Amino acid sequence: MTHGACPPDLSHTTPYDLEVRAALARATGGLSPAAALLAAVDWAVHLAVSPGKRLQLAQLALRLQRQLAYDAAARLFAPGSAAPPPPDDRRFAAPEWQRWPFCLWQRSFLATERWWDAATHDVFGVEKHHQDLVAFGARQWLDMFSPGNLPWTNPRVVARTAQEGGANLWRGLWHWAEDLHHLASEAAPVGSEAYRVGQTLAVTPGKVVLRNALVELIQYAPATATVYPEPVLIVPAWIMKYYILDLSARNSLVRYLVEQGHTVFCISWKNPGGAERNMGMEDYLTLGLHAALDAVNALCPSRKVHAAGYCLGGTLLAIGAAAMARDGDARLATTTYFAAQTDFSEPGELGLFIDESQLSLLEAQMHETGYLTAQQMAGAFSMLRSYDLLWSRMVGEYLLGERAPLNDLMAWNADATRMPARMHSEYLRRLFLDDDLSEGRFPVGGRPVTLGSLRLPTFMVGTLTDHVAPWRSVHKLHFLSPAEITFALTSGGHNAGIVNPPGPESHRRYRLLTRPADGPYLAPDEWLAQAPEHAGSWWPAWQQWLAAHSGARVKPPRMGPALADAPGQYVLEK
Repeated sequence: MTHGACPPDLSHTTPYDLEVRAALARATGGLSPAAALLAAVDWAVHLAVSPGKRLQLAQLALRLQRQLAYDAAARLFAPGSAAPPPPDDRRFAAPEWQRWPFCLWQRSFLATERWWDAATHDVFGVEKHHQDLVAFGARQWLDMFSPGNLPWTNPRVVARTAQEGGANLWRGLWHWAEDLHHLASEAAPVGSEAYRVGQTLAVTPGKVVLRNALVELIQYAPATATVYPEPVLIVPAWIMKYYILDLSARNSLVRYLVEQGHTVFCISWKNPGGAERNMGMEDYLTLGLHAALDAVNALCPSRKVHAAGYCLGGTLLAIGAAAMARDGDARLATTTYFAAQTDFSEPGELGLFIDESQLSLLEAQMHETGYLTAQQMAGAFSMLRSYDLLWSRMVGEYLLGERAPLNDLMAWNADATRMPARMHSEYLRRLFLDDDLSEGRFPVGGRPVTLGSLRLPTFMVGTLTDHVAPWRSVHKLHFLSPAEITFALTSGGHNAGIVNPPGPESHRRYRLLTRPADGPYLAPDEWLAQAPEHAGSWWPAWQQWLAAHSGARVKPPRMGPALADAPGQYVLEK
């Protein structure tokens, strides 16, 4: 690995090599067969020369078989007895799994899963990335043959089929045909017609006050007679439509902030096509963050800005804030990061899909099209949460015949975006692969920035079950920056943990703890042990933090010259 290397110059790669790799990427969904083969060979060779490990696996197999035989015999000789409850596993949580023979099938599957977990871990000499790939691949293959996914071994499906005379399977067939048609025509999923941007979603009143080649900036109309003087600028990720933060009225973070007396601006990224193929990270800083800041400063002169970034938008904000601190630009009052990583040395399971072999396929495909489609990313995210996003849905809709209604967050998730080839390659290589940002090598304006220069009061949100930005990775800014950091760890995942409105129906919980400026470093587990837990949404805690770092309330600033009503035109681009 060459640290700090720019994305490769593909002009030196022959067209034949690019075409072959692009075709291979299309055939495999962007997954590299070479990466998988290298990982499998590394694991198999080292396992072959580890007789002690193989002996342990043989002993484990005998123990598991003996336990299964004991369970089966106990059931045969005591047919009226209840099977022991299954482990804490949502796949087999239904009480029907405790009945014979389903209890034996699920326990046999869990035993097999346990054996393969042991077989793919702790093999002496296997490179960690290869070990993680082999373990992940083994889990994916096992999940395909889980008894919960087969109609004749799932007790709920068997009972439903007998009860309805197979009508559930006919409904499931219809659901499958509907989904196949929508997939082939690249149409929105069934049920999304109830959600329309600007009609039922993204309806907080506002105006587009800036439009350039990459962004529209939305200024939201005030909802209170007085407002805090420092405006809030939201920088969402460019791999998502911004309105995840302005969904329905009941769960819009933007509306909540406006109703609490904040002046809110939000960036809406253009959905790039082939014409934007050469836009890179510097363009996203210049045309995105800095252009938005300039517009906010023009409308709210002499006011510092509370900047908040979500996911990759938070990473971009950290880069921009570090460059501003380096250059003596003091326009920011505070920074907030929602599920945003600044250190990518431990990115979680998403790192399984990022190595030289994987990137060669993606870069060849992006060289051909000029961008990466959201569908190419969706497959990787689905595998990371295969039970939630794939198998449970298939069982529910195709085997039980139950079509779950689409909600606003699911409709937003289906409204995906593309990414320019250059920017995505720079992001994957400089941040994920080389970790240039946390190691002080990421260049802005030709000079590197350091996260150690971030000294503004900072609020961070990590989500407990995040598969995209694991909270322990998000927490690493405590180690990299001496700033005062208030860290909130909330229940939920990457999206549902952020879209977390307050209200009596909220069953969420969060932990909150502030590390003072230049205070001692607390490792994630130490932080977890010390941070007090609170019931409900973290939104009020953040709003109170913003208020504490703001001045006395004043009259709302003027609305900028309107180019269009919110939500603008970029968010509507397909």
